[in-house]
Amino acid sequence: MKRLFTLLLLTSLLSAFQCEDENAACPDFIDTKIAEILSKPKQNPAAEITEYQFQGQTVYLVSSDCCDQFNYLYSACGDVLCAPSGGITGRGDGLCPNFATQATNPRLVWDDRR
Repeated sequence: MKRLFTLLLLTSLLSAFQCEDENAACPDFIDTKIAEILSKPKQNPAAEITEYQFQGQTVYLVSSDCCDQFNYLYSACGDVLCAPSGGITGRGDGLCPNFATQATNPRLVWDDRR
């Protein structure tokens, strides 16, 4: 009985710390990424951050600063997941080859209008 109570207590505590909105757990990622981009010379083409839904989560694709550079895909908390595009081949790093066919609901979050 004591184990069951402990298990229920732990489960309740863990669920209390989970966020309904995954972005609420990491609210500053996008602002930090934008500030990082703005601290550098303007990219050509201009930098963009696009939000997608991919594999059940909200992710952000950040354009690279030049040709043959990877375009990195970030989790809502800013962890690099993969590079679905860019690089010498234009096909990214190969770690998420299904991104182009499985990502949905693209939404431009920010573009550099300097």
